[in-house]
Amino acid sequence: MSVTDLRPNMEHWPERVDLAAAFRWTARLDMHEGVANHFSLALNEDGTRFLMNPNQMHFSRIRASDLILVDANDPETLTGPNAPDPTAWGLHGGLHRHCPHARCAMHVHSIFATVLATLQNPELPPIDQNCATFFNRCAVDSDYGGLAFEEEGERCAGLLDDPRKKVLIMGNHGVMVIGDTVAETFNRLYYFERAAETYIRALQTGQPLKVLPDAIAEKTAQELEDYPEQDVRHLAELKAILDSEDSDYAS
Repeated sequence: MSVTDLRPNMEHWPERVDLAAAFRWTARLDMHEGVANHFSLALNEDGTRFLMNPNQMHFSRIRASDLILVDANDPETLTGPNAPDPTAWGLHGGLHRHCPHARCAMHVHSIFATVLATLQNPELPPIDQNCATFFNRCAVDSDYGGLAFEEEGERCAGLLDDPRKKVLIMGNHGVMVIGDTVAETFNRLYYFERAAETYIRALQTGQPLKVLPDAIAEKTAQELEDYPEQDVRHLAELKAILDSEDSDYAS
């Protein structure tokens, strides 16, 4: 008998396993924040039914069977016994309701992305290959309005209307990364944090920055977008490491 026969919430099992692995690895990289922050994954065509983490459960403990199924169009969502965190509902519900192209969404307050979001100019210049990945592919929110309840969530969702923008730098807050799959979105989140770290550390030197020309930055970004299977293989390797450690993420 498989573990999926012994656990509840078995529907969409491969997607659950991928999302649970992303939670575990985000915690391992210290890109989470206590029992806050949230990931979600749309399951239906219009994106309004989605998996997400339970209310205030630490990323390092989340299993595939723990993920809750949420309906962005259900006004009773916050009254049920498995209600999500209200800010998760506001931010991710708003996103999946208004941006069907955002199949997967990962919101964190990771250190370097958040430092970037606190700068007067939070745009990420293409100073290296990782930074160039995000050239002309980030939206910036400069109007932080408090905790991401429904009104704030809908406002943020409106900033990701452009399908080319896959990263929302949330001024004075953190970052939201979207994608088509868990693998794509986690890979993007990982490299955005690395890029933000490079930029912040470069600023700390006090030396002038050597910024790539726009044409080279765009060429690099396009080449990386077209690079075959990096995201899929990245997540597969992380799952293989977890499996080798007898992790319970896939239970």
